[in-house]
Amino acid sequence: MIRNVNRLLRRKKEQQRPSHQEAKPQDKLHDSFEQNVEMFCSIYQNCSDVLFRSFFLFGKTKAVVISIEGLTNMESLKEHVLSPLMKKTDDDPKSLNEFIERKLAVLKVQKVNLVADCIESISNGNPILLCEGETAALSLGLAKWEKRSIEEPQAESSIRGPREGFVESIGVNTALLRRIIKSPALKIQSMMIGEYTKTNVAIAYMEGLADPTLIKEVKNRLQKIKIDGVLESDYIEELIEDNPFSPFPQILSSERPDVACANLLEGRIVILVDGTPFILIAPISFFSLLQAQEDYYQRFVISTFIRWLRYTFLGVALLLPSVYVAVATFHQEMLPTTLLLSIAAARETVPFPALVEVLIMEIAFEALREAGVRLPRQIGSAISIVGALVIGQAAVQAGLVSAPMVIVVAITGIASFMLPRYITGMSIRVLRFPLVFLAGTLGLLGVVIGLIAIIIHLCTLRSFGEPYLAPLAPLKRRELKDTLWRAPWWMMDTRPHFTGESNVYRQSPNQAPNPKGGDHG
Repeated sequence: MIRNVNRLLRRKKEQQRPSHQEAKPQDKLHDSFEQNVEMFCSIYQNCSDVLFRSFFLFGKTKAVVISIEGLTNMESLKEHVLSPLMKKTDDDPKSLNEFIERKLAVLKVQKVNLVADCIESISNGNPILLCEGETAALSLGLAKWEKRSIEEPQAESSIRGPREGFVESIGVNTALLRRIIKSPALKIQSMMIGEYTKTNVAIAYMEGLADPTLIKEVKNRLQKIKIDGVLESDYIEELIEDNPFSPFPQILSSERPDVACANLLEGRIVILVDGTPFILIAPISFFSLLQAQEDYYQRFVISTFIRWLRYTFLGVALLLPSVYVAVATFHQEMLPTTLLLSIAAARETVPFPALVEVLIMEIAFEALREAGVRLPRQIGSAISIVGALVIGQAAVQAGLVSAPMVIVVAITGIASFMLPRYITGMSIRVLRFPLVFLAGTLGLLGVVIGLIAIIIHLCTLRSFGEPYLAPLAPLKRRELKDTLWRAPWWMMDTRPHFTGESNVYRQSPNQAPNPKGGDHG
């Protein structure tokens, strides 16, 4: 009777039972309806948000719906499940399949036999229905929870291009990919990672474009992850990258659907993680970190100019402080006499050598930049700008640092802001300090040694087996048109080598505009 079920539900609150280790997740559901209800009451002991609703199925058969408050669409559960199933009828279904086809007004219904599958369904917001006389439960696709609306990405803003970004819901993110790439060749495969969080992780790739070996390698690395929880995509990134001790990222993160789709069409793999708007893209090269999405939304001449400007200021951000220290300490003869006298006059009252002077200013600048990030958005930028101006001016007037040093640090900071990826700027900021130490001890020789060491390290790096400096090392002339410069779209008719040789061409040849001829040719 229904009283027995209610008694079991009351016992859930009254008795202290062991945790769900008693019922192993790989176990199947019991043949006894009462044992199944008692088992789930034990599993969800002390879980006040887990709701057990017992009723008679068509007024005859005992049944229970288990759901989680806040994750399940309670209105749909009441309207499309409980209300029609509690009504007495004369034409009762004779089998579970007939029951699903005739009586359940729910779009997504799945039969589950394992305890683990039932727990996963409930945790995802899909309630399960247990019926007397059935050894399988029904998972009802009625999940619904609050999520952030689609907004413009904060970390990757652009003047021209799409304004929508990924959100924390993986279902919304996969839908954003599907809305852009409407071909069924876009494949999305899901898996659960995290013993406790059971985080949904999806692998997206284009069938026929992505190398099957690359797809297999990504899956293997993900399946090897054994961790208690995944709260952000960086958890996955650090567990699957080739060289975790390198300051350079070997996997690209982005929160823009257009960037993800552009990389999918080039044969790369996109990894989506539930609970974060940042997706992962692999494999990548070092030059991928210096390319912005806006490079492809404006004229190729302008994009090429801005790309070369980024390359130039990448060198400035990395080398300017160390070169200044080396020249000011060991190689004064390299400076013009007028400039040398000006720097010497500015440093006359400074009690520290150039190395200590650079370290003081760099550490202060990094502290201000980090403080600006952590402070509330309304005052963060104001504090960082005012702090830099006040501290810099006060330090110069106090004779702690020289004015040329403030200029060098300011130019270095501006140069690091020109890099389109925040993680790239972080890598350059980390490498700047050992280069400064080498410059302060060995002069320009130390700077050259440090630069050679960085280049050797970049040459040895791999991103899922792909050379990090490709297509420059090893040289692939066909791909230089989107590396050293941005060729016009009618010239970029081939894809990168990530696709292998299966689908090299992305568009028809001879599409250069020819107004005089009346068509392309």
